[in-house]
Amino acid sequence: MSQSRIERPAKYALLFFACVLFHILGTRSLPLIDRDEPRFAEASREMIERGNYIVPYFNNQLRLDKPPLTYWAQVASYRIFGENDFAARFPSAIAAALTTLLILVWGRRMGGEKLGWWAAIIFTLSLQTFVHAKAAVADMWLVLFVTLAHWAGYELLRDNAANAEHRTSNIEHRTFPWWLIFYLSLALGFLAKGPIAWTPLLTVAVVIIYTRDWPLIRGFKFILGILLTLVVVALWGIPALIQTHGEFLSVGIGRHVIGRSFTTMEGHGASSLGMYLLLLPFYFVTVFISFFPWSIKLPWLVRKLWRGRTAGISDPGYNMDKLDQYLVTGIAIVFAIFTLVSTKLLHYTLPAFPLLALLLARHWQPAAAATRRSSFAAMAVTTTCVWIAFALVVPPTVARFFPAYQLFQVSRGSLRPDMQFASVEFQEPSLVWYFRSRVQGFLTPLNKRRGAEFMSAAGPRFIVLPTPVAGELFANPPESWRFFTVSGFNIAKGKRVDLTIVLKRE
Repeated sequence: MSQSRIERPAKYALLFFACVLFHILGTRSLPLIDRDEPRFAEASREMIERGNYIVPYFNNQLRLDKPPLTYWAQVASYRIFGENDFAARFPSAIAAALTTLLILVWGRRMGGEKLGWWAAIIFTLSLQTFVHAKAAVADMWLVLFVTLAHWAGYELLRDNAANAEHRTSNIEHRTFPWWLIFYLSLALGFLAKGPIAWTPLLTVAVVIIYTRDWPLIRGFKFILGILLTLVVVALWGIPALIQTHGEFLSVGIGRHVIGRSFTTMEGHGASSLGMYLLLLPFYFVTVFISFFPWSIKLPWLVRKLWRGRTAGISDPGYNMDKLDQYLVTGIAIVFAIFTLVSTKLLHYTLPAFPLLALLLARHWQPAAAATRRSSFAAMAVTTTCVWIAFALVVPPTVARFFPAYQLFQVSRGSLRPDMQFASVEFQEPSLVWYFRSRVQGFLTPLNKRRGAEFMSAAGPRFIVLPTPVAGELFANPPESWRFFTVSGFNIAKGKRVDLTIVLKRE
């Protein structure tokens, strides 16, 4: 065995652990950000409490927004690290590091070791990866399996095209692992975030239609493969549908997939036809933020791809070969889908970033070698230093502006497991996540009148409400009651908030 083959696993292990360390920096000191992070974190905790790993709940109510893979990963993390902010975010760091490894190996296969490393670095250091690899949400698991499916799909296209005229049982045996990886990745991607994980199917279909290489269809065995995907999904989906009496389908797919496509969710996107049309270029503009700092090379890349049409990869004017066509098709499909969807969020196009990183590295790296100079290393080192500084400095600095977290910190010594708790005019998921770490009950949202009635009932309890409302409802409280007040910023609603917790221990 060659020395390079011996050293390669060690390099891959080093890259993986370096990426995990890079992504977990700051995750312990930054409170979970409303609204998605606390929802995922709390639903995973309630899975453990209920012993039900099929149907997620949040605050004792069905949570049908997402399939369960992310919750399962968080449950495993809780078993190791306990139920805390770091443990809720740790699985995303693992998924991001695994995606980086996939990009490295795929890049090495398509153009050598250096290309793989460049693409891996570009993906890891892009702004949207930096953010979502630290977030307790489903996106990085989606990216991981979409990337793996895209890679497997390309390998199937390449092998089947190369051997179309002399297909043998040996060739079938060689392509079977890629076929299996392709369809299993589609299934696992669905379990991470739903049907959007099936975009690699569209990529492969568009490439086959564009090239009119119809024999490739036989190599994919689409009917058998899709059946395999559906069977894997059904292992979870059928029990979930039975337990929820079909609600997982009507809410998870109906509201959160179809509904999100045609209407805005939680104010993210277009609320009218005019605004919808105005926001059509949204992702083609915001990619310069999401893919920063590498986005500064995107105009150059687009010009390069547009100009050359027939030259080879060694030619500085090179544009499109089959691999380029595949990468561009995958990127375009992701951007096109979310351009047409009404709900708009910056990170929706993140599944295209591994392909974009590979495409950029594939053209930038040979061009830099030809001219014997490149700003790549300087950009990579500078960006790494900036992101590390940001991760170490910003989270502890801004933590004091998270009202639910700060209110929990100042009152935790007065909390008891048997307390009931409620809130008035502040029902952010972070309240549930933080206070349920000390209290066994669930949050009850109330209006002002019922808030006063709640605190007058017997038994230990507390209520969280805006400070002015607390002064109005509890102007003359019993001496045994305790009050804690904090000021912060409600990120979900984008406004300042002053919160008070009123506690009655007996």
